[in-house]
Amino acid sequence: MAQSTDHSSALHSHIADIRTEYKQLTLSKSDVEQDPFNQFDKWWKQAINAEAGEVNAMTLATATQDGLVDARIVLLKNIAENGFVFFTNYDSSKGRQLEQNPNAALVFFWKELERQVRVKGKVHKVSTALSDQYFASRPHGSQIGAWSSPQSQPIASRSVLQDNEKKYGEKFPDQIPRPEHWGGYVLIPDSIEFWQGRPSRLHDRILYTLTQNSWQISRLAP
Repeated sequence: MAQSTDHSSALHSHIADIRTEYKQLTLSKSDVEQDPFNQFDKWWKQAINAEAGEVNAMTLATATQDGLVDARIVLLKNIAENGFVFFTNYDSSKGRQLEQNPNAALVFFWKELERQVRVKGKVHKVSTALSDQYFASRPHGSQIGAWSSPQSQPIASRSVLQDNEKKYGEKFPDQIPRPEHWGGYVLIPDSIEFWQGRPSRLHDRILYTLTQNSWQISRLAP
């Protein structure tokens, strides 16, 4: 019988020893814009200027109708229609979950500035015009990929994707229409939190909460 080895203690010790002291910047209520989208734009520009890696990468958290949660990284592609826009396959796992339960959350993390932004709200499909506009701007290979991948579905092997890529490449040698199963979503926030790392884990947290069409600003304990 093979002897099992318990690595849990050593692993836990190794993980627990990882620490980062946050000390670059500060955030107070007097510093922030009255509108959270203006505040996001300010931080967004600073993240770009700081050359933050994958600045538009964000964690999208969703849940099924029964409350089973899921999360993955997607890319912010626009701020439009009163919210944060991303694009995907409507038949993917996240698409099916959003159909059942439109409540979702986003998290941006810009480690270069020791900042994160948390966004919560409801998700809706964007207009057909916006989906068409963005799809037309994608590289040819990405457009073919949207046709080729039955996203989140089991496939026998990678050859399924390669065969589909060849098939749709031959079908659409020039102009490629947007598939009906692919398009955009917008998360329309009812709360946005701006988090600034500070020493001793006493971080700055400024929360915007939408109340009767007006944004209320408060400070949260870390």
